[in-house]
Amino acid sequence: MLFNSFTFMIFLPVVFLLYWFVFKKLRWQNLLILVASYVFYGWWDWRFLILIVITSLSSFFSGLLIQHYEGRRGVQRAVSAANIVLNLGILATFKYFNFFAGNLQALFSALGFTPDWPTLNIILPVGISFYTFQALSYSIDVYARRIKPTRDVVAFFSFISFFPQLVAGPIERATNLLPQMLQERRFDYCQAVDGLRQMLWGFVKKLIVADGCAEVVNQTWNGLEHSTGLMLLVCSLLFTFQIYADFSGYSDIAIGCAKLFGIRLTTNFRVPYFSRNVREFWRRWHITLMGWFTQYVYFPLGGSRCSRARTVLNTVIVFALSGLWHGADWTFVLWGLYHALLFIPLIVLGSQRYRDTVAHGRLLPSFKELVSMVVTFLLINFGWILFRAPDFASFSEFVSRLFSPSLFNYHGLTMKMATMLMWCAALIVVEWLQRERQHVLQIDGCRLLSTRPARLALYALLVFIIFYFAGQVQTFIYFQF
Repeated sequence: MLFNSFTFMIFLPVVFLLYWFVFKKLRWQNLLILVASYVFYGWWDWRFLILIVITSLSSFFSGLLIQHYEGRRGVQRAVSAANIVLNLGILATFKYFNFFAGNLQALFSALGFTPDWPTLNIILPVGISFYTFQALSYSIDVYARRIKPTRDVVAFFSFISFFPQLVAGPIERATNLLPQMLQERRFDYCQAVDGLRQMLWGFVKKLIVADGCAEVVNQTWNGLEHSTGLMLLVCSLLFTFQIYADFSGYSDIAIGCAKLFGIRLTTNFRVPYFSRNVREFWRRWHITLMGWFTQYVYFPLGGSRCSRARTVLNTVIVFALSGLWHGADWTFVLWGLYHALLFIPLIVLGSQRYRDTVAHGRLLPSFKELVSMVVTFLLINFGWILFRAPDFASFSEFVSRLFSPSLFNYHGLTMKMATMLMWCAALIVVEWLQRERQHVLQIDGCRLLSTRPARLALYALLVFIIFYFAGQVQTFIYFQF
C-alpha cells in the first residue's frame, strides 16, 4: 500500500480511530498494529508476509535462546550467528542471488569455462532490506546485552512490522522502538497535530518536488542520445533533489504517521544538502542506515580505534556494503566506493567533525561555509549520476555528454525543467529557513503564523498546491531497496 494512494487515505483514519477509541488496552493496540501492518504490507502481495513472519519468528526465538543460555557465551554466539545467517540468507537469495550468479558466470566465461549457472525468477519483496536489518539489530543487541529479550510476541512482531516505517525506514533499533511497544501509550493532541504537519510536508516534498523531478529525469535518461550537456546538468540536479525529496518525504510521512499512534521514530534526515563536507553529509543523510553500519560493522571492525590505514580500510568496507545494500548492481557498489574515496582525505587530514547546524543562529552562512556547502553539494550530485545510471555504460555516456561543448547549448531545455528547478529552489529556501527544526512545518514561535487562522490558511495552501500541481503518481524510490 502506498502512502500516496487513495487506499491509504481510508486505511489510516480507520486504524487511528480503532486504535484510540476501540482498542484502548496496550496488548489490543499492539495486536491492531500487527494486523494493520500485515494488511498494509500484504496489499502488494500476500506472499511477502511469509518472509517477514519467518524473520520475526527467528529473531524472537533467538532472543529467548540467548537469554536461556545466559553464561554460555559460546552457545549464545552460535544462536546469534545462526539468526544472522538465516536472515541474511533470505535477503541474499531474493536480492543478490541472480547478481552473484551472473557475475560468477561472467568470471568463469572469461577464464574459458562455460558454466550454466541457474537464476531465480523471483520478485524482490518490498522493503526486505529495511526490516531484515531491523530484525538483526534485535538479536545482536540482545547478545551484546544492550537490551533484554521480550517474551511478548505480539509487541515484538509489531516492532518488526510497524507499518509507517516498514518498507522504507527509518531502520529502527530495538533499543528505541521495542520499549515503546511495551509501555502504555496515551493520546497526545499536540504530538498528533505535529505528526499531521510533518506528514503534510512529506507529501509536498514527494508529490510536488520528487514526482515532478522524476518525469524530467526519466525522460532525459531514456533519451541520452538526444540530450545536450546542459540538459544532462539539469537532469543531474533534478535527480539530486528528487531522491532527497522522495526519501526524506517518505521519512517525514512515516515519522509523522507514527506520532498519531504515540510512537516516536528516529530522525532519518537533517537537511543533508547544507553539509560542509562529506562526513557531515553522512551524519545527515539516511541517518539510521549509517548508524546501523557504524554500530554493527564499523565498530566491530575496529572503527577509528586502530591505525589510520585500518580506519581507512574499515571505512571502505562500510561504504562498499552500503552501496551493495542499495541494490544488486556494480553501479551501487561503485557509488559506495566513490563516497569512501571522498571520505578518505577527511580521515587522513583529520578534518573537522561538524556537530552543529551550519550558520547556527544566523540568517546567512559565511563565505567559507557557503563555499564548503557548494563544493560538497557538487560532489554529492556527481555521485547521484552513478547511483541513477542503469549500468556503467550509461553512466559513461552521461558523463561524456555532460562534459562536452553542448554544456553551453540551451537547445532542448523545456518549461518543465525550469518549473522543477524553481520548485527545488523553493524547497532549498524553505528548508534553509527552518534548518534547525525537526521539520519545516514545526512553526511554533513564528510570528506570521501565530494565529490559528494563519496556520489553517497555510495548511490549506499546501493542500491546494498538492492537488493542483501534483502530476503522475510515482512509487517511492527506496521501495526497490
